[in-house]
Amino acid sequence: MARGPEVKRRRLSPPVDGEDSSRSKADQEWDVEQDYERRPRKNTKKAGENARLPIKTSEGFVQPEAQPEDQGEETDSFLGTDDDDDEEEDGSEGEEDGEEPEEEAPKIPLKVQILQAKEELAKMATLINEDPEEHISLFKTMAEMVSKKSTPITVKKLALASQAALYKDVIPGYRIRPLSEEDQSGRVSKEVRKLRDFEQSLVSGYRAYVQKLATLVKPSKADGPTDAGLRSFAISMACTMLLAVPHFNFRSELLKILVNRLARRQLDADYVKCRETMEEVFAKDDDGTVSLEAVRLLAKMLKARDFHIHPSVLDTFLHLRLLGEFHLKASRDRVDREEEETPQGKKQKQKREFRTKRERKIQKERKEVEKDMRQADAVVSHEQRDKNQAETLKLVFGLYFRILKLRIPALMGPVLEGLAKYAHLINQDFFGDLLEALKDLINHAEREEMGVEGDQEVANDEDDEDEDSGTIAESAARDARRRTLLCTVTAFALLEGQEASKAAAGLHLDLNFFIKHLYRSLYSLSMNPEVEYNPETALRLPDPNSSAEGKELSQSRSRNKVNFQTPMVLLLRCLQPTLLSRAHGNPPPSRLASFSKRLMTTSLQLPEKSALATLALMNQVSKYHGRRISSLWHTEERKGDGVFNAFAADIEATNVFAGSVWEGELLRLHYCPQVRESAIEIEKMMSSSK
Repeated sequence: MARGPEVKRRRLSPPVDGEDSSRSKADQEWDVEQDYERRPRKNTKKAGENARLPIKTSEGFVQPEAQPEDQGEETDSFLGTDDDDDEEEDGSEGEEDGEEPEEEAPKIPLKVQILQAKEELAKMATLINEDPEEHISLFKTMAEMVSKKSTPITVKKLALASQAALYKDVIPGYRIRPLSEEDQSGRVSKEVRKLRDFEQSLVSGYRAYVQKLATLVKPSKADGPTDAGLRSFAISMACTMLLAVPHFNFRSELLKILVNRLARRQLDADYVKCRETMEEVFAKDDDGTVSLEAVRLLAKMLKARDFHIHPSVLDTFLHLRLLGEFHLKASRDRVDREEEETPQGKKQKQKREFRTKRERKIQKERKEVEKDMRQADAVVSHEQRDKNQAETLKLVFGLYFRILKLRIPALMGPVLEGLAKYAHLINQDFFGDLLEALKDLINHAEREEMGVEGDQEVANDEDDEDEDSGTIAESAARDARRRTLLCTVTAFALLEGQEASKAAAGLHLDLNFFIKHLYRSLYSLSMNPEVEYNPETALRLPDPNSSAEGKELSQSRSRNKVNFQTPMVLLLRCLQPTLLSRAHGNPPPSRLASFSKRLMTTSLQLPEKSALATLALMNQVSKYHGRRISSLWHTEERKGDGVFNAFAADIEATNVFAGSVWEGELLRLHYCPQVRESAIEIEKMMSSSK
């Protein structure tokens, strides 16, 4: 086979010194190539440069000049999309490129999200109800649905409501205590270990739930504003959990949510919800533990805000179950005794089980031990309940006395109402000081009323005065009258019980001041057009001629009054112990006659319902004390001499037996038939008691 032409091989090593000089030119070429190869290469090129190899010419090697690359070639490359000119020209294409990541995750409609959330929550709720110990971790999944910012508000509400419903079913009837180091290190059975793990998981999940409610109710600045509907829903869930499981852990956190909302004077649906929940908690609390904790938080809040709160907060104390409720229930038959089911019809004969003598003896001993244990538990519960309620009563009275000392006008109504209700529980050592405080309040109210009337007269003389001042003055006068009536009711309620009446003589307590004040105020109350006016439910339309600011001021002042009883009802509550109560002995004839004469006179001026109530009271007076005052209805049996003074401020200075009750003749001609019948009945009773 013929050999091909030999391939010329290139020499890679430099020539030896002994070689021929004819190769000097080749050596030069080799040196140039080696210099090029030894040059450091740069990975990056400058924009617009095109690096090329040197060109061999007859004169030697020449380096070519750098030429800018063609612009068209740049636009054709994949790097051309980053050019600024292309972005300006194709702005729409750039926008589409920026929206591509959002289009990758398509938006789901709100209705679809709600339906999906409902299905997920229903599945999780079913699993938890089937086996809470196994699927306790699903509570964490529900909590994550609420914590995500992208979750719709409706879905968050559904998750919160689902957690509340499940917690109400899962939470046990006892309080779970935290595990100590000994409990964690001790050896227990598998069942006990499983139960402990479940309880600790339940407590941690419930803690996170309550903390989330507190965060939604009062969000931090970092989280941003919370939706108003979600905030209201969180408050509603807190109220629901407090009513459902008041015995469980984190009760204080739920109470703090309600107390913080009650601290605000803004009246809305959330405020009303919290107040009604607090009242229901007080009414349903048997042992007094929850009530004591709630009253402590309320007292702390009131002192921190310097009692600048809405008066209805103090009205919640009227629903407390204090010591007076249980003093008659401590009998052997009623105290916490379970109601036995009464059999309907004939009782079927039960099959007698055969037991040996030893078994019967053991069963008898066991029943005795169980009976002793039940009695011991009952004693402990009663002692604990009395202790809690005594502490609660101390806190409530401390707040009442502090408000009386500060004389806050807006809070006088609920304070006096509370003192009138719990007056029989006040220590007798405080009776004297409390009566003196009530006297000061009445004097202050009378001065305020007189000052308001004087200012009103001055304002009427001046034609340039604004009419709103008259509206505010009338409201202030009405509040002063109500405070005086409440003080009188409280004074009579203090000495209403048997123990208080026995101690009245020893304490030298005298109620003549309150009786005289009540007698003086009868004429003014009868001439008051708002004697049947309730601040919460107005019986008349607002004045159309008054300005809008005057209307708002008058309405705000009227809303601040917590007492829901009309002045006429308060007056009757004062007259009942004055004329009919025998706790302090029979009232003297002069008091009975003076009050009867003045009540018959005021009945002519009162509205129909008030006149009927006054005559009903007079009917009772004539029934019990008719013989002592019958001379007022019969002029031939007049016992007094002189002239009757109808405007005397003192009862003894009226000389009432020198006059007669001529008002009965006018009442017999009254337009209301019921009033006419009541007046005739009173006259018949007086004639029969001659």
